[in-house]
Amino acid sequence: MTCAELLIRLLHEHYHVDTVFGIPGVHTVALYRGLEGQAIRHVTPRHEQGAGFMADGYARASGKPGVCLIITGPGMTNIATAMGQALADSVPMLVISSVNRRDTLGRGQGRLHELPSQQQTLAGVSRFSHTLLDPDALPEVLARAFAVFSSARPGPVHIEIPIDLFDAPATPPAFWRAPVLYRPAPDPDGIAKAASWLREAERPLVLLGGGCVDAPAMARALVERLDAPCATTINAKGLLGRDHPLDIGANTSLPAVRQLAREADVILAVGTELGETDYDVVFDDGFVLEGQLIRIDIDPEQLARNQMTALGLVGDAGRALAMLLEHVPEALSRDGSQRSRAVREALALESDPAFLPFVPLYATLADDLPDAILVGDSTAPVYAGNHLVSQPAPRRYFNASTGYGTLGYGLPAALGAQLARPELPTVALVGDGGVMFTLSELATAVEERLPVVIVLWHNAGYEEIRRYMDAHGVARLGVDIQAPDFQQIAAGFGCASRRVATPAELAGALASRPDAAPYLIEIDAAAWQASLDG
Repeated sequence: MTCAELLIRLLHEHYHVDTVFGIPGVHTVALYRGLEGQAIRHVTPRHEQGAGFMADGYARASGKPGVCLIITGPGMTNIATAMGQALADSVPMLVISSVNRRDTLGRGQGRLHELPSQQQTLAGVSRFSHTLLDPDALPEVLARAFAVFSSARPGPVHIEIPIDLFDAPATPPAFWRAPVLYRPAPDPDGIAKAASWLREAERPLVLLGGGCVDAPAMARALVERLDAPCATTINAKGLLGRDHPLDIGANTSLPAVRQLAREADVILAVGTELGETDYDVVFDDGFVLEGQLIRIDIDPEQLARNQMTALGLVGDAGRALAMLLEHVPEALSRDGSQRSRAVREALALESDPAFLPFVPLYATLADDLPDAILVGDSTAPVYAGNHLVSQPAPRRYFNASTGYGTLGYGLPAALGAQLARPELPTVALVGDGGVMFTLSELATAVEERLPVVIVLWHNAGYEEIRRYMDAHGVARLGVDIQAPDFQQIAAGFGCASRRVATPAELAGALASRPDAAPYLIEIDAAAWQASLDG
């Protein structure tokens, strides 16, 4: 068989890949020959950035790596933004690309799609970038990629294959099987010491990040046994279940939670980088931990970043939580629920003027689509939702406001999530500014008949940047942009749509959504606010 055929066979038979995202090009035609006859769904986005965001959403919703097939040169620079977002949020993504012939690499001959070094260009947005020079090395390189996904801190991996190797003969390895890999467990003595600190603590606090999303039962059990208030990152929403009494949400940038953190004598942080976009979105370095900090992370470098660690353990979050549970066999009683309730009352999020317009938005979505996956762009409703939303399970709320913070993420990522979890409704939360970055992916949604509900908050420009300019005494320039008629655009794509101005109209629109097609609901932000003002 050819190298291209072997690649697709390994992905499908050994790594159980069922969906790939990509746009065919002259450099990848031979690769597509390998897809023929295989039980792999190929989804064609309208831009390679969209392919990367779709793979990202697929991975976050399913827990499996999203896979992209990308053309040399401009295809790779187009997807680099999506890879940057996935790298920042530790999302497993396999990007397989073509590259120019082996005998032309690095020679600067002006070949089609040529970069001085495509591998070096993409190395900065990937866990590793590898140029395949021997078809028989393909199984080893793929095994390395999936080892990163399953046993280390995940992120994008890039494998580029010179175009003269796609049709080259490749020998399927005899008796080869994809390795079964287990994630590392933290040191038992360290776990025992950490558990001792936590049992003896008077004011413990638990911080749970995206590294914990595959261990919700253990996370909930440990928090309950410790009777400790718990804050989650945005990517960890739903870990404790909806409205758990010990869950104070993703609100660590707000004063009441910061005070709680300062007063904690022992803090357990698991699977979280303690990064700015979760803990300091007001950008004043005000989130400070003064107690003994126990950190557990699969990446050893994380143990030395952002906050001063007292006890650091390297290992998988799920295994660490299970080991800690063995050292806390019975529930402790330390008024954790009362402390959590006091913080929530101090936060008073639902009466906060900054969040008031979005309280009925999320209440309506929760009433009509209680099990939905909510996928957000960088937009006002999402910033509010980071504080307001409570989900019944993890992997059902994620957006681009964390980490890299790109625009245009919401729509294509929601399509990927819907493909990964077709049994659940999916809602894309976008703004009229950010959606323009990837609006073309509405064509993909229609073509694939994906029943994603697209809630578009129309506030006539880049509202968050307008406010930021106002707060810093900078004249508003480049932010009052003209938006198109989204109803006409949706019709042009063949997508049903509706414009609403009140929560009641939103509920009516959700009730009339089609079963097997995307649906655009445009909210006039000014009219919505006026309806609330009464």
